[in-house]
Amino acid sequence: MNPLQLLYTAFRSILRNRMRSLLTSLGVIIGVGSVIIMVAVGEGARNEIEARITAMGTNLIQIMPQRFFIRLGQQNAVRVRPSWLTKADAEKLKAEASYAMAVSGVIQRSFTAAGSGGSASVQVMGVEPAYLVIRNWDVAAGTFFGDEDLAARNRVAVLGATTAATLFGAADTAGGADGQFALGQQLRIGTNHFTVIGILAKKGAGPNGNDQDDIIMVPLDTALTRLTNSRNINTIVMSVVSKVYMEAAQREAGLILREAHKLPEAAAADFEIMNQADMIEMASETSRSLTALLASVAGVSLLVGGIGIMNIMLVSVTERTREIGIRMAVGARKRDILFQFLTESVILSLLGGLIGIGLAFLVCWFLSVGGIATAVNPLVVAVAALFAALVGVFFGYYPARKAAGLYPIDALRYE
Repeated sequence: MNPLQLLYTAFRSILRNRMRSLLTSLGVIIGVGSVIIMVAVGEGARNEIEARITAMGTNLIQIMPQRFFIRLGQQNAVRVRPSWLTKADAEKLKAEASYAMAVSGVIQRSFTAAGSGGSASVQVMGVEPAYLVIRNWDVAAGTFFGDEDLAARNRVAVLGATTAATLFGAADTAGGADGQFALGQQLRIGTNHFTVIGILAKKGAGPNGNDQDDIIMVPLDTALTRLTNSRNINTIVMSVVSKVYMEAAQREAGLILREAHKLPEAAAADFEIMNQADMIEMASETSRSLTALLASVAGVSLLVGGIGIMNIMLVSVTERTREIGIRMAVGARKRDILFQFLTESVILSLLGGLIGIGLAFLVCWFLSVGGIATAVNPLVVAVAALFAALVGVFFGYYPARKAAGLYPIDALRYE
């Protein structure tokens, strides 16, 4: 049979029962659309996480204390024994790390802070002046503290925009945008009073969804002596001169800290070093696993749709038995009948796939307008369309073969 004639005959048979054809394709429509939407949402979330991690700083390396697990007694109880980093470790890295552009120790604790407009529990960070460079943070109003404030342990503070609004009231009540109204005012953290000297530029949500603008930064030495009364710090952050040297800088930092902690070569490190690439890979791996799970669940709809196509095609073969007998009687070969029904099955599946793709793009657009990040991957769209066609071939072959296997005389006698 001529290919054009074959397509014409298949389309005519499909359009003869429009509603049934649409319902037959519904499983494929839902399956293809669901797979594309799930993958698009997963890709969008992964891209957003990567962007947030990248925005954390330029060529960032983070060094954190390692946690050791100790088994207690016969009951298999486990206790966590953390190791510690100190400001001396940060100073040694500053002095000896050849790939470091900037280094800062960081201590972070939650304190109750109070201002003229109210009080709240806020994350207070003790950092060094280089922290702004490392984290690509800007000051929107006022200034950041310097080395003099660090050395003199001055009680000065720089607030995030959210914290400024929480502790000192709304901007429009005091005049001044971006928290300028809080400049020069007194702030109490615990039992210590600080003077607000700066307001940080807005950063928005962090990689874990927390509000990065709900924060107070004070000089590291001030935090250690006046707030925590400790020499231990939570983290050391370091900015590397170039992305090319990230791995070399990570190895060098490890050697410097092993020397500072007097660790033998064979001993396990009591610290953990992570760079941005590690953090992005970790977040991406989690996102990919979740996306694959969701796409697999959605893909089940495609199989259900394929079973629906097979069911309807079998019904169609039964309904059109006399038609098949007449075609055979006037010269149609078995392969002509086979290709006719197989073509109808593939067209039903492909039309369902195309409608599903269109609906997926529409849903992704609505999600993007609603603030949910999506990223439609053209490769996923192409694979979904191909899979829809394969579903039509796989589930349409048996009904088509059954139709082709009918005997002309029996088919003509069928009532």
